[in-house]
Amino acid sequence: MIICSGATERQNQALCGAIQQYLKKEGILPLGVEGEAYGQWILLDYDDVIISIFLESIRAFYDIENLWDVPRANIDENATEIKQLPEGMQ
Repeated sequence: MIICSGATERQNQALCGAIQQYLKKEGILPLGVEGEAYGQWILLDYDDVIISIFLESIRAFYDIENLWDVPRANIDENATEIKQLPEGMQ
């Protein structure tokens, strides 16, 4: 599961579009996309990977990342690639 957030609905829609465009170039298409028109909580279903893009206030309200006790990787907002996952994430 990938959870991220943006400051505005438009920013979330842009994140959603960029993710879909990048994965499509790799030949990966979503099984489903929900919430893209509103941009408050967008769910991209890529079968084994689910991507949730939240408006910051909605992410804080639902707090879904705290439903599971699993290893986490916090990725810097300016990162352009991830070279190595944190210990326990391989």
